[in-house]
Amino acid sequence: VGPDLKNVTKERSSEWLHAWISAPDAMIAKKDPIAVELLAKFHGMEMPNLGLSSTEVDNILAFLGSGGGGGSSAAAAPALKGDAEKGKEYFTGNERFANGGPPCMACHSTGGLGAFGGGHLGPDLTEVSKRLGGANGLSSWIAGLPTPTMKAVWTKQPPTPQERADVAAFLAQEGLATRTASAIWQLAGLTGLGAVILLLIAGFRWRNRLKFGVRRPMMATPTTGRSTGPYNGGWFTGTYADGWIGRFKGTDGNRPRGRTNAPRRH
Repeated sequence: VGPDLKNVTKERSSEWLHAWISAPDAMIAKKDPIAVELLAKFHGMEMPNLGLSSTEVDNILAFLGSGGGGGSSAAAAPALKGDAEKGKEYFTGNERFANGGPPCMACHSTGGLGAFGGGHLGPDLTEVSKRLGGANGLSSWIAGLPTPTMKAVWTKQPPTPQERADVAAFLAQEGLATRTASAIWQLAGLTGLGAVILLLIAGFRWRNRLKFGVRRPMMATPTTGRSTGPYNGGWFTGTYADGWIGRFKGTDGNRPRGRTNAPRRH
């Protein structure tokens, strides 16, 4: 995933290496030419700021200067073969990680997951396998916990090597290289369906809102004396709309009780 560090102390000055290991994000931010070149060479994958002290950086440089960056003499362990289907289960949370870590889609989105695709706290992983050199590179990247958020979430409950290989195999599938148009149409369809349902609920809830006129009885002159209700005992007078008469008719069956012919106030 990262560059080979063999002979790096001969290729770069100790001052540059010290600044780079101490704060790679600052070097990239100020557009250091070598940092920008490395960023482009490794597909935009930034080295994380590990928060090392000056003494710790000096110790690392001393180790690299002694030839310690040339790799191990032991044979490298063969890469684990990942199961893409199982990796999808881990990514979506249908299958729990052995150490109890959260599903990947809680923070990340990717193609191949339908309309919603996942979370947005972390970057979209749709083409991450291409950027990191395939499933093996991606598995190594996950193991390194390169971002502060990943460190906080996974340090105490890391995925196992096989789980990393499975997730990497899922993200490396060709079908995830691009987000399909069908997923976009699914999201648009769900949005439209939700709007229709809300309109139907609102229409049912307020279906009688405009069935009867309300301004006329509200503007009628109030009367005094005994009353038995807002429309059945004298709170409002004047001419009532037929709808109100039909709904709130009095004991005589024709008009609301009360003084319906009282003069209006002007």
